[in-house]
Amino acid sequence: MKGPTPTNLDEARRLLSDCVLFRKLAPKEREALVARAHMRSFEAGNTIFLMGALHDSMFAVLSGEVRISMPSADGKEVVLATVHAGEVFGEIAMLDGKPRSADATALTACNLAVLDRRDVLAAIGRNADAWLGLMEVLCSRLRHTDRQLVELALLGLPERLAKALLRAVDAGDPAQAASVAELRLSQYELANRVGAARESVNKCLHEWQRSGIIRMEKRVITIVNRAALEALAEPE
Repeated sequence: MKGPTPTNLDEARRLLSDCVLFRKLAPKEREALVARAHMRSFEAGNTIFLMGALHDSMFAVLSGEVRISMPSADGKEVVLATVHAGEVFGEIAMLDGKPRSADATALTACNLAVLDRRDVLAAIGRNADAWLGLMEVLCSRLRHTDRQLVELALLGLPERLAKALLRAVDAGDPAQAASVAELRLSQYELANRVGAARESVNKCLHEWQRSGIIRMEKRVITIVNRAALEALAEPE
């Protein structure tokens, strides 16, 4: 574990101020949380925690992306969410003190602030308005899960895949969203996100490449025609 430096402490302070979970805390409470946070770095592919683990801390992403997933009965992986810089994860086990409900893996190299349960609950407990921020986070998670279930049940693979690509673009650099955008996502990762076989995703992507909607080079997918992809995501 690396010790905190002025740079990542400043970044943690800024992100905790912007995070919906801690936005309503008094500045002194946020400062206290940052001061007690542990800073950790992970390389892409590293396990942060596994489902069933007994750790009740929560995490704030300072940089990079984290995949939240669950293993399925047939040995595959179901991606529940991708957490980006400025967002938090691990809040369920932090709140109820029970085992982790999913796996967390570094999707890219990332820096995290680890916040202990007792520190977070003490800070929120001293600020009544902060409970509203907590409710917002939990409601957002629930809405995301509901949307995933509906898409898996009602939409075909092309629609699910198009939506997944657009979300990945919109979660990245805002300057890319309205123009040609590059995504560093493997087909395996995409298949996990949309609940499909990698071979099916590969076939769909190659069809879109022939149609000029995307371009593929190794692990990079370039969206060439966003309007066409949006039409695939929302068919009439």
